[in-house]
Amino acid sequence: MSRLLVLAPGAIATIQDLGRPGFGPLGISTAGAADPLSLRAANRLVGNPEDAPAIEMALGGAAFAFEGDAVVAVAGADLACGIAPFTATAIASGEKLRFGWAKRGSRAYLAVAGGFVLDRAFDSASVHVWSGLGGRPLAKGDVLEVVPGRGTRRPANLDTAQRAAIEASIFRKELRVTWGPQASWFSEAERERFVATPWTVGDAIDRMGLRLEGLAIALAHPRELLTEGAPLGAIQVPDGGRPIVLFVEHQTTGGYPKIANVVSADLAALGQLRPRDTIRFLPVSFEAARRLLEVPG
Repeated sequence: MSRLLVLAPGAIATIQDLGRPGFGPLGISTAGAADPLSLRAANRLVGNPEDAPAIEMALGGAAFAFEGDAVVAVAGADLACGIAPFTATAIASGEKLRFGWAKRGSRAYLAVAGGFVLDRAFDSASVHVWSGLGGRPLAKGDVLEVVPGRGTRRPANLDTAQRAAIEASIFRKELRVTWGPQASWFSEAERERFVATPWTVGDAIDRMGLRLEGLAIALAHPRELLTEGAPLGAIQVPDGGRPIVLFVEHQTTGGYPKIANVVSADLAALGQLRPRDTIRFLPVSFEAARRLLEVPG
């Protein structure tokens, strides 16, 4: 059996798959890959099921050594690891993969053909960093066993156009949104300002949420909201008027008004943002948001 040794975790490296959908009523957010599109691409390139667990590396700096031959693929942020991204690559026993710091985007995924031998909690091997569900981030000296054999599916190849389409989706800075359940609590002028404002991603950014910096927006009238369900991608406006975008490890309920929600097609782009990136929001209809899932880009 091949093994992968963690020489360095970099800023943070975790095991992620597509998370735990359906457990929100128990207070468990889906979590999983911050950029599920890149996770799916990396897995398909090595012949794994799209939802197979892989290593999510944030910002870079990770390094791994292989004990046994392996076939790997890296997708997502450009971390300059010495192998071609978005391409299946054979790694010989004893070789090392060292990742640099992100030049574009923030998260990349390392998939290994066959996948890893991992325990699962609530149907997922994903590490929920804030709660500890599913384990902890990888640390120097950790060893991951690779499932013997190759992927269970025919490996995919990405041509230039397909890779360009993925990168256009994950690196977009104009995020499409639908209006939220409390959008009417804001005046039309404030909603227009929310759309017109170039928002800066603050330093307070993690898998739970992204705080945005820019001109504060205000409710039309002071109001209190009873705590209610809060979905992935919801844009809350707390006291102070600077929005917070709920991310993969978000709380499942909240009491701040939600002015908008990032559409599902653009959630992967949230996972590639990093501090001081500038983004804008573009409102679309619910029907348009559904169509975006059929044709990425």
